Amino acid sequence: MAELLETSAAAVNSTLRRARATLAAANRGLSRARSTDATDTDQELVARYVEAFERFDVDALVALLREDATLAMPPFELWLQGRDDIRRWLLATEDCRHDRFVPVSANGGPAVAIYKPTGSDGALQPFAIHLLEASGDRIVAIHAFLDPSLFETFGLPTDPDAPADSPAD
Repeated sequence: MAELLETSAAAVNSTLRRARATLAAANRGLSRARSTDATDTDQELVARYVEAFERFDVDALVALLREDATLAMPPFELWLQGRDDIRRWLLATEDCRHDRFVPVSANGGPAVAIYKPTGSDGALQPFAIHLLEASGDRIVAIHAFLDPSLFETFGLPTDPDAPADSPAD
């Protein structure tokens, strides 16, 4: 690297040490910000999101969104932006009043694990995880993952009444 940059190995090593120290300090600051950002506002927002979905109250759901909010469903090509598009899509989706929504944390932010009843006994099975990006008291993005295998990845139970094995952060 020193030869490529036309400098000494000591200069490259010194620059690398400073860069690593700067990144470590930035990551510590980000970790502190994330831990303090899990505020009462985030918890209240997730609670309102869960309540609106459990009632399948599309108007209440849309009211939680920022005007330019996005909804994506990786790996599908679904990507929506704006309250109107998201509202139309929600109205066209299946009523989810019988699903169970459990607030969780994933990737350092608010999320919701969704369990769907299956079979004649109505037993709940893992269905989806919604990762929410929030700004203040509004949702700016919903990343909906319809992949039950992620429940294990995030340490979430297959039974919504059982405690999680480990935090999803």
